[in-house]
Amino acid sequence: MSVNDYLELVRAPAVLTVLGDTLAGGSAAGQALGGRRIALPLASACLYAGGMALNDYADRTIDARERPERPIPSGRIGARNALTTAVALTVAGLGLSAAGGGRRAFTVGVPLAASIWTYDLLAKKHAVPGALAMGACRALDVLMGAGSGHLRPALSAAGIMGGHTVAVTLLSQGEVHGTTTTTASGAATTTALIAGAVVAGTVTAPGMRSRTRISAVLAATAVYAGRCAPAQVRAAGNPAAKNALEATKAGIRAMVPLQAALTVRHGNLAAAGVLASVDLFGKIMRARPRSRKLSES
Repeated sequence: MSVNDYLELVRAPAVLTVLGDTLAGGSAAGQALGGRRIALPLASACLYAGGMALNDYADRTIDARERPERPIPSGRIGARNALTTAVALTVAGLGLSAAGGGRRAFTVGVPLAASIWTYDLLAKKHAVPGALAMGACRALDVLMGAGSGHLRPALSAAGIMGGHTVAVTLLSQGEVHGTTTTTASGAATTTALIAGAVVAGTVTAPGMRSRTRISAVLAATAVYAGRCAPAQVRAAGNPAAKNALEATKAGIRAMVPLQAALTVRHGNLAAAGVLASVDLFGKIMRARPRSRKLSES
């Protein structure tokens, strides 16, 4: 067992895509980035990584047939160690949620952790319920950034991130045996609807008179759509497993600019700047030879 084996187990590059969830939720609720709230993105990262470790633990029998190169079936990490990792990261995530957002964040963090475990152990065995459960996990992650006392302002951001996640999850179910034209077309349509919703919500929001802010939202939204829509359209034209996998990866990577658009929409330019740095770091990681071996699905 090596550090790289555990990084592969928890899908290290993809962990970067959850850091902006609580930033989007906090921005919607008027929570500034700083102080102890910096711990909230780390809470998201731990909960996500724990979920990935649990995912491989739950799928170890299937992966032995379909993905024998993964850490558990390849023998690089034992099943018990993977489960221990999942438990430890979940506990750490809940602790960080309490440290970063107090009782209000922890109140949302508990059902988030429960939803992650429910998805990995039960819901994902069924296509549509599994996708909806995963979308709920992402939405709750956004709401954790707002806290239990400020959920209403963050519902729009949570719905947007959750909807995108549902579409990506449905696509991911075709990574091995291929997807369908309907599923891939639905993902592309979802991307268009989400982009339209972000822009419409920005233009019609009270106080949105800053051309600079509107331009920034438009730019981030364009990056979001441009990053995932082409791969989704290709998968719709040819729903082979390879195209489904590429569309899934593109959808995961597109989450960061979508989060940035949501934070800018609520005037949190500092959070948007952080997310731009996260996006750049993710590109650097993917460019490294070792990073190419890490699954982002």
